[in-house]
Order: sequence, then structure tokens, then C-alpha cells
Amino acid sequence: MIGSEIKHDDNFKRNAEFHAKALKKLREMENQTMLGGGADAIAKHKKKGKLTARERIGLLVDPKSKFLEVGLFAAHGMYEEYGGAPSSGTVFGIGKIHNRDVVIVANDATVKAGAWFPMTAKKNLRAQEIAIENRLPIVYLVDSAGVFLPLQSEIFPDKEHFGRIFRNNAVMSAMGITQIAAIMGPCVAGGAYLPIMSDEAMIVDKTGSVFLAGSHLVKAAIGEEIDNESLGGATVHCEISGVTDHKMKNDEEAIQKIRSIVSKLGHFPVAGFNYEKPSKPKFDPKDIYGILPAERNKPYDTYQILSRIIDESELDEYKSGYGKTIICGYARIDGWAVGIVANQRAITKTAKGEMQVGGVIYSDSADKATRFILNCNQKRIPLVFFQDVTGFMVGSRSEHGGIIKDGAKMVNAVANSVVPKFTIITGNSYGAGNYAMCGKAYDPRLIYGWHSAQIAVMGGKQASETLLAIKVQAMEKGGTHISPEQQQQLLDEIQAKYEGELDPPFAAARWWVDGIIDPLETRDVISRGIAMANCNPNFPELKTGVLQV
Repeated sequence: MIGSEIKHDDNFKRNAEFHAKALKKLREMENQTMLGGGADAIAKHKKKGKLTARERIGLLVDPKSKFLEVGLFAAHGMYEEYGGAPSSGTVFGIGKIHNRDVVIVANDATVKAGAWFPMTAKKNLRAQEIAIENRLPIVYLVDSAGVFLPLQSEIFPDKEHFGRIFRNNAVMSAMGITQIAAIMGPCVAGGAYLPIMSDEAMIVDKTGSVFLAGSHLVKAAIGEEIDNESLGGATVHCEISGVTDHKMKNDEEAIQKIRSIVSKLGHFPVAGFNYEKPSKPKFDPKDIYGILPAERNKPYDTYQILSRIIDESELDEYKSGYGKTIICGYARIDGWAVGIVANQRAITKTAKGEMQVGGVIYSDSADKATRFILNCNQKRIPLVFFQDVTGFMVGSRSEHGGIIKDGAKMVNAVANSVVPKFTIITGNSYGAGNYAMCGKAYDPRLIYGWHSAQIAVMGGKQASETLLAIKVQAMEKGGTHISPEQQQQLLDEIQAKYEGELDPPFAAARWWVDGIIDPLETRDVISRGIAMANCNPNFPELKTGVLQV
């Protein structure tokens, strides 16, 4: 067993109070974001006889089941010149329908009539990626005015823009991944292909419509006078064109139809990840608030954090006396067997008596992690990374010892790993440490950050001072003398901007993480992720690069 009881002293209480305030702020932001376009827009939407996106999802998923939302803060703070796009105008996550996991994507028509912003496209592509990786059915609840035209150049033609979604529709259908679409509002132009390229499509009478060009554009293009309902309403497409499969009288009936279809889907073989009856940690998970320092550069014992997340607080540690700045070991999380790779934030001592800085990856820890990752692949054990890393060790001693080579081996192992990977960013995620510990670029099935997460090339203080030095040097080279007071003012301005970019919602807005969670939600997120991954039995063959020879 790892961990121990923690004394709730003044330092513990200060930490807990700090994190309580941060989490309260996070909850307020979440609640505001969930309002979408706001109370007035919601009222206007409901006057049309339509449910909101979140109401639709609430009726679609099993009663009392938990909807795992992905991308709540997508586009947070972005597109402000256009009035903003809370949650990028889309609600997306994984919900239980007749006790099976289903990816659900719902346009939020209270946000710019459900228009697609660049981050909306990225969000929908992430939804399809999760469905493909985990072989999950996907449901689209469509209610959108189409591409947000002022930003059309950022969403239309590129590989990961709007058109990729329809390409994925075709590929997913060929893979046998069921796609069901319900047209519950407008579905215009290129956006019309998404529901119609799904395997089964329904449309709500009088509120749903689908066409390549609306009535105004039709008149402008060919001079034909026609209203939208006669052009592409439910009666037209269910009784004349045959474009849609089911005519529904309202949102509620459409949702029940989806549930009925999902209830009859067959099941694929599972991956067979090891699972036993879950056990709770031996120590109170709420202790995490007091263990995690308020000052992010302060060391702490990662074993104490892990002992409040893993079942029975039991860790079968791998190479416990070697490479101590990374903890590796086998454990269970909510019953699922996992391989854990975690940055140790405590200051450690090597067998030679040398002190190692917590949160830094040294050559020996990179070597250990590389070998452990390969072992988990051989044993078909999913990997869970707990990131609180400031990067790889620098300096002549590390360079002469081959830190770049050892770091490259670890990155190689993470990149080539074929078992499902899950990443939780608990604190710092700086530089190449983000890559080695399975950042977003390395395809974790899910990646979430705690409220304390920060992602950047380097920490705020180091980055700000570096940027200041570059700016001062450039100004003095141009003949402008900078006084100490002016330098301090510049530093404050640079630091304020950089610190803003370290704010967790900034990362979530840009899809560097799938969301921001309370530490107490960690077990549920990882468990749900592995259960999803277990639905796909197909593994590519493990291959490693030359750096691992």
C-alpha cells in the first residue's frame, strides 16, 4: 500500500482553501457556459416548440446515468468580436443509452442559431475521433444554420475543416460504426450532408428542415418562389424525396425513436481489459485539496495523491529504487487494471546520494518509463499518465549523459504505444515534458486537466523574463534606453499576458485538453474512458522505433 494519513495542519488548510476558491470559480464558469446564448435566446428557442440541446441530451440518455461532457470550454474567450461562442455552439459527450456508451453531439441553436465556428468543426471532429477509436455509436442532434460566414476561410477547405466531417461519416459507416441523426431545426447547405450521410436519419415536422439552399438563395439563384417548409421540410423529405427515414412530430418523439434504434444494436467483441469489482482508495480523496500545494513550484509527494485515486491504494511499483522522478506501477482504478506513469513532485535522492528535483525528467526516469510503457503494451494494460512536469533536466551533466537520447526513447515509446492511453494533467505541463507524458499530440483516448493544470513551453516566470530580455535587447539595439522602472512595467505586462494563456480554460478552449475537472472526478473519468476503449478489440501490432533498440 502507498500513501498515509495526512495531518490537517495549517499548511493543509491553506492549500484546501486555495483549491476550494479555484473550484468555485470553475463551477461558476461552467454554469455560465452551460447557458449557451443566454436566457433570452433560450426563451426564444423554446417558443418555437423546441427543446434546448441539453434538454434533448437529458431525455436521450438513461435516467440517473452520468453524461461525460467533452469540450465544455471549447472556444471559451474566443470570437468575442462576434459576441462569443460559448462551448463553440455545440454540446458533446458520452452518454449511456440502454446501458451502452454512445457519443452524442448536439448543436446549440441558442448560440448564433447553431452556426459552425472553426472550433465547432474541431469539436465535431473530436467527437468522431472518439467514436472511431472506441468503436462507439454516434448520435447527431442537428439544429444549425450552417457555417459562420465571417470566418468561412478558417472552416471550409482544409484537411481538418468542415469537409472532413462528411469524409468521416463515410469512413465510419464503412467501419460498421452506427451513426444516427435527428434533424430538429435548420440543416443548411454543406451541413445537410452530415445527417444524410448518417446510417439512419429522422426529421421533426414543422421545425426540422434540410436543403442545399434556402428559399432566399433559391430565389436569388433561379428565381423560384418557395417557402422553406415546402422546399425541404419533413413531409417533403419523408414522403417525396425519400432523403430522410422517419417523420417525427416533436423533439420528444425523435429522441424516443433514437433510443429504440440504439436498444436493438448488436455488440462487437470487446478488448478484454482486466476488470475486477471496484474498491475505494484507503484514504480520503478529498485530502488531495490539502496535499496539492497552492504554490505550484512547491514540492509534494505524488504517492500521496495516487493513494487517493487508485483502488485500495495499492500500487505494484516498477523499479521503485531507480529513476525516482517518475513513478511507474500497476494498479486498479475503479476495478480496471492500469499502468500508471506519474511525475514525482517530491525531491528525491539517487543511490549515489545525488538530489533530484521533483517534476523533472532525468535520464534514468525516462529510461524506466520507456521500459514500463513497453511492458504495458505487451500485457495489454491501458496506460494512465498523471502529468505534473516542468520538463527534462538541463545542464552540461545531463547533456553529456545523453538526456536528449533518453528523452527521445520515452517519446518514441509513447508515440508507438498501441494500448489505450489516458492523461490527467494535475499541475504543470511544460515543454517536452508534455510530449513525453502523453500530451494531446500523442493521441490519449481522453485528456483532462485539473483546475490546477497549466500547459506551456515553460513556466510563467521563466518565459516572461526571457521575453523581456529579448524585447529590451531589441529596443536598446535600436537606440532606445529602458529604465529599470520601464523594464518592470514591461515585465508586468508580458507576465499578465503569459499568465492568462496558462489559465486552464485557455487550454480547454483550444482543445489542448478535453475538459477541466475536479480532482474528485478523476476516477470516474478514467474508468469511463477504459470502459469505452474496451468496446474496440482491434489493436495494431506494436512496433518500436530504432531509438528503443
